[in-house]
Amino acid sequence: MTKSSYYQASDLSRIPLLVKLAPEAATAFLAFEHKLYQETNAIPLKTKELIAIAVAHVTGCPYCIDVHVRRFKGLGGTMEEIVEAIMVAASTRSGAILSHGVQAIAAYERASAPVAENNAEPECFC
Repeated sequence: MTKSSYYQASDLSRIPLLVKLAPEAATAFLAFEHKLYQETNAIPLKTKELIAIAVAHVTGCPYCIDVHVRRFKGLGGTMEEIVEAIMVAASTRSGAILSHGVQAIAAYERASAPVAENNAEPECFC
């Protein structure tokens, strides 16, 4: 039985189509990424890749996880460093969720009546 997945590594071969469809934006993005990873040096490349791994886990992008783990390993990174970075990301994300809980308390305290269906308040777009 062939394993089916929503994400396939082969999908990345379609990035040139994205570039073709939005050449100016894609060129600007790729130039930014190149400058960040190849031309700036305040943070060592290995550390940048470790940061990218942690962020990729927060954003949930399997493509980014795969690419940045491969790059990090190629720079001598260890699985222990990866797992620790993932745990730091998990802790930070959890802490952010907990601290944003005060927004729910404030919203609850501000709510004086149920929201009517035709209320002019903006809708949540997330």
